[in-house]
Amino acid sequence: MDKLFITGGAGFIGSAFVSLALAEFPRCQITNFDALTYAGNLDNLEGIGEHRHRFVRGDIADRDAVLAALGTETDALINFAAESHVDRSIASADEFLRTNINGTQVLLDAGRARGVRRFVQVSTDEVMGSLPEDENAFFTEDSPFAPNSPYAASKAAAEHLVRAARHTFGLDTVITRCGNNYGPRQFPEKFLPLMLSNALGDETIPVYGDGLNVRDWIYVEDHCRAILLALLEGRAGETYNIGARNERRNLEVVESVLRALDKPSSLIKFVKDRPGHDRRYAINPSKVETELGWRPRETWESGLQKTIRWYADHPRWIERARNGDYRDYYAQHYGAL
Repeated sequence: MDKLFITGGAGFIGSAFVSLALAEFPRCQITNFDALTYAGNLDNLEGIGEHRHRFVRGDIADRDAVLAALGTETDALINFAAESHVDRSIASADEFLRTNINGTQVLLDAGRARGVRRFVQVSTDEVMGSLPEDENAFFTEDSPFAPNSPYAASKAAAEHLVRAARHTFGLDTVITRCGNNYGPRQFPEKFLPLMLSNALGDETIPVYGDGLNVRDWIYVEDHCRAILLALLEGRAGETYNIGARNERRNLEVVESVLRALDKPSSLIKFVKDRPGHDRRYAINPSKVETELGWRPRETWESGLQKTIRWYADHPRWIERARNGDYRDYYAQHYGAL
């Protein structure tokens, strides 16, 4: 894989994948295409030189911009670009439909026009809805779609478009689905970095409802290694569910962070639950484990320790992300947002 076109590569997961791909493929040339919306942060790419990495600011729903940036000898297009925050989708779904659905179709069309060898769609376990609180119930690749938020519905629609491109046009596609990621450089409105940054500042930590919703947590670098394996060895047309077999209740996650930071439980504040809040997600990753030989390297404890250490050591990144200063650089170099 010498030439990769990565969309959303300035975001949390995308930037981690960019770093991994450059490290794993010594000859790899990456075009990083990102619209730099609120969660796209060039600070995430600090230390990545320009020798094998070209950043292009662009919107995946802009057909002309995508075609102009996408080379004719691209080995793979990996689509991380997405509006991804459920709360924002509940407030307004417009951008989720535009980016996650229309943008995906633009990328599929452009990939076919430019002869891209493989198209990887990075999706989410949320397309499969909510599981019962039964330890024997898991999401598999064959679980029916049952999205319960505008965000999840838009990602489900994107998967359908990817499947259609495979069936109708023979495009070599692979879909990956994953649960809750955590690790360095995650935008601080998401659950774990929000509680971490608040706890570090002795601020109140809001917890939806009773805090007993279950999520399947995975360290971001483990997720990216699985995507890399799916890119290299995944079977065309297949879907791979990626999970670390690490179910945690939201309240348990908060308590783990507070214990690690030696902070009091009095910081926890229960707030009104999110509308339509899914109760439980849990992934059966047997397929990616058996077919691709993937296993997570981080345990919950080791990954959380690394994450906490990174946030504790990078107060400037947190402050810039929270107050919007990171966007000043974009305005200077790329014009008004």
